[in-house]
Amino acid sequence: MLAVTAVNDCRYCSHFHTKQALKSGLSQEEIDLLLSGNIANCPEDEYVALIYAQYWAETNANPDSDAVNKLKEVYSDEKAEAIELILRMIRMGNLMGNTWDYFLYRVSFGRLGV
Repeated sequence: MLAVTAVNDCRYCSHFHTKQALKSGLSQEEIDLLLSGNIANCPEDEYVALIYAQYWAETNANPDSDAVNKLKEVYSDEKAEAIELILRMIRMGNLMGNTWDYFLYRVSFGRLGV
């Protein structure tokens, strides 16, 4: 969640996902690294998923087939499909949050939002 939100730069989602990450045991330092786009210190079994998530977001949800195949190679087809579903859900939330932020900015003549 944090890797995709970092790419999409949604402040509402960053706040929400940070709270969830803290609840699940990540330290503030680990969260800050993920939000800055740094995944170097992530657990080895999550590394491919995090790189894929960043790439997926950077390519506007349009990864090439090699990346999809690598994800399926490291994880199962079922788990890769679950990762894709979660990425789409996070993207939807990021897009809605960023749209709302821009709406607030426009209706408040720049006093709120963005």
